[in-house]
Amino acid sequence: MLKPEYEPLNKAELAKVLRIGSHQRSAFRDALAELEATGELNRGKKSRYRLASRHKRARLESFAGTIHFSRDRKRQSAFFIPDDPEAHAAFRAMDRPRVFVPGREAGTALDGDKVEVHLVRNEPPVWHRHSTRTAGKRETEGKDELHARVIRVIERSRTRIVGRFYSKGARATVVPEDGRLPTSFRLTRTLPGANQGDIVVAEFAGWDSPHNLPTAAMIEVLGRDTDPGVDILAVIHRYGLPLEFPDDVLREAEAIPETLSDEEIQRREDWREREVFTIDPEDARDFDDAICVTEHPDGRWELAVHIADVSHYVRAGSALDREARKRGNSVYLADRVLPMLPEKLSNGVCSLKPGVDRLTHAAILEFDARGGLTSARFVSAVICSHRRYSYEDAFRFMNLDEAAVASLSDEKERKLTLHLKRAWRLAAMLREKRFAGGALDLEFAEVRVVLNEEGKAVGVKRSEYDESHQLIEEFMLAANEAVAYETRNAPAPSLYRVHEDPDPGKLQEFAEQARAFGHAVADVSHRPELQKLLKNLHGKLEEHSLKIALLKSLRRAEYSPEPIGHYGLAKVNYTHFTSPIRRYADLIVHRALRRILSRRQAPTAPEVADWTPSVAEMASIAGHISKTERIAAEAEVDTQRIKMIEYLEHLCDGDEETVFDATIFDVMPVGALAELDQLMVKGMLRKDDLPPREEYFFDRGRSEFRSRAGSPPLAVGTRLKVRLYRVNKSRGFVDFVPISGNNRPHKKTSV
Repeated sequence: MLKPEYEPLNKAELAKVLRIGSHQRSAFRDALAELEATGELNRGKKSRYRLASRHKRARLESFAGTIHFSRDRKRQSAFFIPDDPEAHAAFRAMDRPRVFVPGREAGTALDGDKVEVHLVRNEPPVWHRHSTRTAGKRETEGKDELHARVIRVIERSRTRIVGRFYSKGARATVVPEDGRLPTSFRLTRTLPGANQGDIVVAEFAGWDSPHNLPTAAMIEVLGRDTDPGVDILAVIHRYGLPLEFPDDVLREAEAIPETLSDEEIQRREDWREREVFTIDPEDARDFDDAICVTEHPDGRWELAVHIADVSHYVRAGSALDREARKRGNSVYLADRVLPMLPEKLSNGVCSLKPGVDRLTHAAILEFDARGGLTSARFVSAVICSHRRYSYEDAFRFMNLDEAAVASLSDEKERKLTLHLKRAWRLAAMLREKRFAGGALDLEFAEVRVVLNEEGKAVGVKRSEYDESHQLIEEFMLAANEAVAYETRNAPAPSLYRVHEDPDPGKLQEFAEQARAFGHAVADVSHRPELQKLLKNLHGKLEEHSLKIALLKSLRRAEYSPEPIGHYGLAKVNYTHFTSPIRRYADLIVHRALRRILSRRQAPTAPEVADWTPSVAEMASIAGHISKTERIAAEAEVDTQRIKMIEYLEHLCDGDEETVFDATIFDVMPVGALAELDQLMVKGMLRKDDLPPREEYFFDRGRSEFRSRAGSPPLAVGTRLKVRLYRVNKSRGFVDFVPISGNNRPHKKTSV
């Protein structure tokens, strides 16, 4: 095949040319299959074989890791991230935290699969290397290119495919909604109730060659995409999220008593008469943290952060524990919560509801008059919450003036309001110290869709990140940091929340985006300069978009058995301790802390310490729950996006003249990416949809669309009015068209 005169041959023709005897045919077929699987050969039309590339290839080391595909089916490609920490470090040393995988080199891998790859560097042909040309296509093609080639799939990540069912004669296929998957799967089994165009769930069956369709077997029919609830069910199945708890888990949960024994109460520090209260979202039902703040006459402060004592009820190795570990975390979708623990615990015996006795694991922190931490102790306690505030209620009471507080008729309400104000004075000091220490302000307002009883999007709710949110954030951060310091210095195996330093190149890309909006930006790799920029963004229309862009430029926070620090929070020691009802990491940390306290025989000694994992097991748990967290976050974003699109359609169905204020925050040859100012929804102003009378063209040098008719250019930072034009719920995209006095509005369509 290396010979210049070689013409592609099929299997039989190759065997004939190579004079393969009948007794060697089986080995010959296996050799061809292996060469094809490793990407050395490509099988083209009429099953004829050719070399995978005309370029010589320098094969480097092989690595195991995860492959992630792009969402663009038309130009599908992928990137590879190694699993081994040492390999990860080696890649970053090459300034390549991930390596490109061309679509043709991905073999039969699916998005998220664990694969083995060879790193390959293409060496250009001799005439390229010795060419004297200094410009043009040949020079570009002649550059060495490092990429990865999949040589085998180690482990499949996908077991379920969600998509649209189509059949023609005996041929049945499912077309996935997820653009990261192959365009279609051949169905080896269908269900009688499936109709053309239905959304169905199929179990992945196999994929033997990239030249053939992967196969799957239909296992469930969800219905038409217009049926109530089908859109969210499709997301749940796509991400493999659990809908029900196994029977043994439910039986264990039901066996837990509703009331506390006198013996258990006597063993704990009693805080039931203290003014403990909770602050949570309005629609929350799982209250896992409560606070109590005391200001001493000499200026010292005491902060008690009470956390639901889930580890008292969920013992290591139990059915409840195994299921919680498997789930990793609760998932908060647009229309429902998929809890980590059964409702008996999450909304019942563990939830710190007002007026009922509850067990807690508490961090009691002492601060000096300037907000400096002076001591910390950790106790098993019992509380009876005096009040449940929503963030909105807490904010309203925190901002009452003295006269309004004095006029409150309920003495308990008046005392709690003063307590809220006192708590904010401490939180404000802690917040000031944290930002002075280099923490980044990455918070912003949130817009969530409001659904009716049928699950239809009928409105939106904007939640500002005000002082009530900041108060709780500061106290939870303080408790988490104190616990991390305790476990790190024990020493004892535990889990930590870590956030590695960002790639300087990514930060510079973010800086360029900020400059495009007119911000004066210095070297953002210097933390004070990044903090200064974030402060300047506060209250600006582009704040949300640019903070999202910054988050994308930073590395993702994750769990680790090693306390390597948290870049965003500017903390050396940090963990997750404050949400054990909804995060398995916190449950593990509670057990680790309890084991440390039991060894010290503290005065308020907890029950016999539960089993805690070894360092190696901690690493395995950290990897798993980091993955479940990513999956949950993606599913939550997808459902919110689906319902936001539904809301946009709802707005425009009654009035196609509905106009939105928008801001352009990126411009590409295919169009401009804009965000609606109030709804924070991103969508495209596609080049082909721009008003023809304006004769817009893309100015590559200025990265903007300019008009030959003299209209203002479409550039980053441009404010404009738009209408909804095209939506695609399954793919999650929205297209807008600009509105001006010279163009006639397009009619919106759904695809």
